Amino acid sequence: MRSGAVALGFALAGGSAASAQERCTLQIDNVDRQGIAVETPQGTNYFAGGNVRLSCRGTKIRMRSDSVAAYGGNIVHFLGRVHYEDSSLVMDADRGTYYRASEQWEARGRVKTRNLNSGSTLAGPSLDYFRVVQGVRDTAEMYAISRPRIEYVTKDSAVEVSEPYVIVAERVRIRGDDQLWAGGDVTVDRSDFAARGDSLRLDTGAADDGSLLGTRPQLRGLGADTFDVAGRRIDFKLDNRDLTYLVATDSARAVQREWTLVADTIALDVNQREVDLTLAWGDSLRAHAVSPKREIRSDSLALESPGGAMKEARAFGTAWIGGETDSLSAEREWLAGDTVVARFEPRDSAGTDSAGTSRTLLTSIRAIGAARSLTVEPEKSRPKQPTINYARGDAIVVTMKPGGSEEVDEVRIRGRVDGVQIEPGADSASAARPGVPPKPPGGAEPVAGEPAAPEEPTPP
Repeated sequence: MRSGAVALGFALAGGSAASAQERCTLQIDNVDRQGIAVETPQGTNYFAGGNVRLSCRGTKIRMRSDSVAAYGGNIVHFLGRVHYEDSSLVMDADRGTYYRASEQWEARGRVKTRNLNSGSTLAGPSLDYFRVVQGVRDTAEMYAISRPRIEYVTKDSAVEVSEPYVIVAERVRIRGDDQLWAGGDVTVDRSDFAARGDSLRLDTGAADDGSLLGTRPQLRGLGADTFDVAGRRIDFKLDNRDLTYLVATDSARAVQREWTLVADTIALDVNQREVDLTLAWGDSLRAHAVSPKREIRSDSLALESPGGAMKEARAFGTAWIGGETDSLSAEREWLAGDTVVARFEPRDSAGTDSAGTSRTLLTSIRAIGAARSLTVEPEKSRPKQPTINYARGDAIVVTMKPGGSEEVDEVRIRGRVDGVQIEPGADSASAARPGVPPKPPGGAEPVAGEPAAPEEPTPP
């Protein structure tokens, strides 16, 4: 039985920006079976079944379901194959309820929604939807629980639709088209990165940023330059929805190509899905970076890698850089100072990594301020007993041999210079190199701040 647009006498929030500024009257457009109206002291109760279609008079809001039960013009229940649509949203569910007092629409059981403005979708068992209504709220909001799956679509500055973020969490709040909060075992996945955390804040509007919080949030870049970052908190910036910068704080850890890095705070500059610059600093947990060939310790550290290829490592504050341990002598070369700078260059002999990026080789290391160095000279006659040179000065520059061997070619020391040379197997306990004082009794003079046997960084 068609209703002839019977007004039920209560309001529902409008849809578009124009219609959403005022409440509207809900009317019955179609009922296949007879509707029943019952008058009560609290108002009119209305019951109808069979392809019930309703609309909000004067707007684009449309609803339909197998049956409807309205109580006093304040609460309306929709049962069976529920469908809701307005100028900005389409929603399907097993059942729904409208509350006039709060202008709230509840959808339950196999809920599916699609934002007509952005293209974002949500699927889950429960959703509360609060529409824009003059005098009630100026921005639409949605709340979902029980691990809904959200494909969060955004648009770039050219208003082009970008790849969606796939977000899953125990509970989610969405405000407008570009603000989202999620809590409870949150996962975020896209082709360029994957993130995990106890909670998430994401703003793809004017702020273009987000945060991951919790016990141990983690973010992994999945571009040509894969990297992993973890900490107690991770903040990140977006540019046209692409990841451009992130900072992990409180016992941070990062793994990038051949480097594993720990510090109180680690920050990464990302360009075209590749890490151009890595910064690390800390007091309780000083910057400590390890690769298969070398190790760096300092108060703060900068690893410059434009295009994903290592160019320069700069260490500041009680800085120390060591090479790999020699397999025969178990000795390692190192350089320390207030500031240590290591430079790298691409060489054909270095080849490329798994991402196709040219590998770089160490070409020089410079230490400035209270500089110290230890170099090792292998001896063919006694491979397990090399000659060891220890030196100090105001500045020390170590240059590597050409050809890509990363072996020391020359050591230059400036300022106040002293040191020792240890030659195992010589007639004396130590043989002095010309211009260098002999080894003091009992061994080389200790220098404060020098790690005798640096350890691998322990993940926090």
